[in-house]
Amino acid sequence: MNDHPTPLLRAEGLVKTHHGEGAPAHAVRGVDLRVARGEFVAVTGPSGAGKSTLLHLLGGLQRPDDGSIWLDGDCTDSYTEARWAVERRKRIGIVFQFFNLVSNLSVADNVELPALLAGAPPKQARAAREELLAELGLAGKERSMPGELSGGEQQRVALARALVNHPPLLLADEPAGSLDSKGTREVMRLLSRFHQRGQTIVLVTHDARLASAADRVISFFDGRIADDAELDGASPRRSGISGVLELKD
Repeated sequence: MNDHPTPLLRAEGLVKTHHGEGAPAHAVRGVDLRVARGEFVAVTGPSGAGKSTLLHLLGGLQRPDDGSIWLDGDCTDSYTEARWAVERRKRIGIVFQFFNLVSNLSVADNVELPALLAGAPPKQARAAREELLAELGLAGKERSMPGELSGGEQQRVALARALVNHPPLLLADEPAGSLDSKGTREVMRLLSRFHQRGQTIVLVTHDARLASAADRVISFFDGRIADDAELDGASPRRSGISGVLELKD
């Protein structure tokens, strides 16, 4: 009997190749990954390394060419688009670089929408929205439209929307990629705060400051995990790809 608790997220042998103009781009090449409940994992690496593709695979936004993903022990191989959409409403919150808010809906409606789609009664959706917006420093902005807000405020609305259904897993794709340094610090502080309360987070970023908020950092290079290390001075764990490269300073 395996005495390890079931990881919240597990991927084995993930492969994804993009076919477009020119030669095929091997974005993800045989990635194995386990994320435990309550972990904050940052995936870092240069632009074009395949980090965002990996995150999109983990959230069901793209399908792997090969390999499998398990959510809390459930294999997702047979999931349809509709089933993945349900998972993204209930079990996976996603925050993107460019916010992806619905521009013609108010802040309140943007945040409440996923809760209503997941079947929450309107009163409950409103209460969850009020609590999150207050916590994220957005009280009084409920009736604003996304275009009236600063980039940092829009990203906080996007974070509220991703968390309104209390999903066990939060995926964040370059969440500070289009923000200034103040906005970046804000996002970092908020991710840390939710993580301290037990939120499991997988963050893709090329920003070392953001990555430093995580408790485990995976270095992604050319579609593969090059290094996988605990930040608290713990020893690197095996990445499942012929061991781990020890990165010397």
